[in-house]
Amino acid sequence: MNRTAMSVSAAALFLSSCAYLPPSMPGSDSGMSFFVTSTGGDANLGGLAGADRRCQVLASAAGAGGKTWHAYLSDSKGVNARDRIGRGPWVNAKGVVVAKDLADLHDNPNINKQTALTEKGDVVNGSGDTPNMHDMLTGSQPDGRAFPAGKDTTCSDWTSGGEGSAFLGHADRVGLRDDAASKSWNSSHASRGCGHEALKATGGDGRFYCFASR
Repeated sequence: MNRTAMSVSAAALFLSSCAYLPPSMPGSDSGMSFFVTSTGGDANLGGLAGADRRCQVLASAAGAGGKTWHAYLSDSKGVNARDRIGRGPWVNAKGVVVAKDLADLHDNPNINKQTALTEKGDVVNGSGDTPNMHDMLTGSQPDGRAFPAGKDTTCSDWTSGGEGSAFLGHADRVGLRDDAASKSWNSSHASRGCGHEALKATGGDGRFYCFASR
């Protein structure tokens, strides 16, 4: 076989192999570093460590497990959600930047129904959808810090699936009123309880935000 024939044959083999390359997973090419959990439930997440594990497992399944993932959650011991997630920037599963840094995230984030996607790249039901799932567990004030001690805003530090309450944000930034709280992605209102049904009653599903800290 001459050199020309060998080159043509090699090129044909390469193109043929490319045709059978498996598709990339969501987040693998985009550098995903932010998502809403695709699974919900009650607010007993196994504490912060359990919530972080869920973020890591979901990210790994989506092809982004090479990063260190943390849940955007505060607790009653003074752990601030904002201190757990790195410095940014953060992008969703479609490669869209949701915030450049911590200041941007807490002052003017690009978080809404179209950008607050799951790790699979899916849109989360929001206000006006059935069922509404826009309530996100955060336990945080608007600046991303924990609430002062004295009132349960974290469902007993994310270990209660019954009694208690958690503070929630609206992933779609839409509420019943035209005010700052209704439009807050991380600090809108308290839940009626910590069980799944109680979270669903105000428009939630026990989901939360995950950020890649590095």
